[in-house]
Amino acid sequence: GVGHPKTLKPQDPSHLQSTRVAVTEAELIDQIQAGDKAACAQCVEMHAPAVYRLALRMMGDPDEAEDVMQETFLSAFRAIESFEGRSGLATWLFRIANNVALMRLRKRQPLFVSIDMQGGEGDGAEMTPVQLFDWCCLPEADFATAEAHSELERAIAELAPALRAVFVLRELEGLSTEETAQALALTPANVKVRLHRARLWLRERLAGYFTELAREEAHG
Repeated sequence: GVGHPKTLKPQDPSHLQSTRVAVTEAELIDQIQAGDKAACAQCVEMHAPAVYRLALRMMGDPDEAEDVMQETFLSAFRAIESFEGRSGLATWLFRIANNVALMRLRKRQPLFVSIDMQGGEGDGAEMTPVQLFDWCCLPEADFATAEAHSELERAIAELAPALRAVFVLRELEGLSTEETAQALALTPANVKVRLHRARLWLRERLAGYFTELAREEAHG
């Protein structure tokens, strides 16, 4: 038989790059703006997992998260001509997804208040729990068990939406303060304040759980 030409083997990307696969984000955006369906599919493949993770944590429901994700990409592709590249594509998609999620949450809760002052207006000092753990962020080692991880997820789901979005992007998706600020249309200072409040609230929310866990381990 004739067989496939060697130049089309998967391990030789040069042919694919020249016809379909975008090499850089700028090229991908150019192709999407030109109406290239393959570029749109590539964009979805690259960014859908992270967008879905944010949507799921914001909505708390897989079906609604799927709807948010689909609406995010549809909105993004409709508005791609206006994308100026001041932030990365992922950051822009996070911004759209957060806005879509917040709009849906407001419809679900008509009295939903967009204020993020969970726990009050202060700087967080008055929120310091009695049982204080010496962790500034999340104690990753303590979340090794499925039970502890589920407890963390429940606590994140109880955060005010504005705090939840900051916490998810900064701590779980690994965005920088600046990237998170761009994604959520905040100042870097606001991101830091919201992250601080989210950490304090989660620490207080989880303090009882970890105290009980430590007690069980001590007597085990």
